[in-house]
Amino acid sequence: MARSYWLVKSEPFKYSWDQLIDDGQTYWDGVRNYEARNNLRAMKIGDLALYYHSNEGKEVVGVAKVVGEAYPDPTTDEDAWVVVDFAPVQRVEEPVSLAAIKAEPALAEMALIKRGRISVVPVTRREFDRVLKMGRTVLRPGARPEKQPPREAPPRNTAARRAALAKAEAGSKAGQ
Repeated sequence: MARSYWLVKSEPFKYSWDQLIDDGQTYWDGVRNYEARNNLRAMKIGDLALYYHSNEGKEVVGVAKVVGEAYPDPTTDEDAWVVVDFAPVQRVEEPVSLAAIKAEPALAEMALIKRGRISVVPVTRREFDRVLKMGRTVLRPGARPEKQPPREAPPRNTAARRAALAKAEAGSKAGQ
C-alpha cells in the first residue's frame, strides 16, 4: 500500500516539536474541523507528516510518523472527533518558513497555502520532498518504515485514551 504524506499544525505554546520529542509519542487531539477530521481518519500507520508550528514561527520544524490510526478523541464526549497517534522521526535541519514555501513555485498548489486555515492537510510526495530539500534535510535510514507498530499506550493522558477506546468498543457492540 502506498504511503501518504501530510502536514499537521500545532501552536508551539500548546504542543511544540520539542514536546513531541520529549514525549516520544502523542495523540493528535483537539481537531474540530470536519475536513481536518476526515484527513485524520485517512491516515495509516507509516504515513509521514511535516510538523508545522503555526502562529508563532510559522515554519516546518520536523517530520513525524503515524504510529496509530484514528480512534475516538478522548478529550471530548462528542463521537464525531478522532485522534491519531504520532511519533517524531527527525528534526528539519533548517526550519522552512511559510514565506519560503509561498515563494517556491513548485509549492504554489500546496494545501498549506490553498487551505491555510485547516490544521491537518494532505501533502503530495513531491511537496514533502521539496520542503525537506528546502530544509536541507535527508531522512535518516529507517525513517521511512512501511509499518511501525504503535506503542501500547501513548504517554499523554493514557487513562482518557483507554476510556475512549472502551466507550467506542461498547458502542460498536451495542449496534450489533
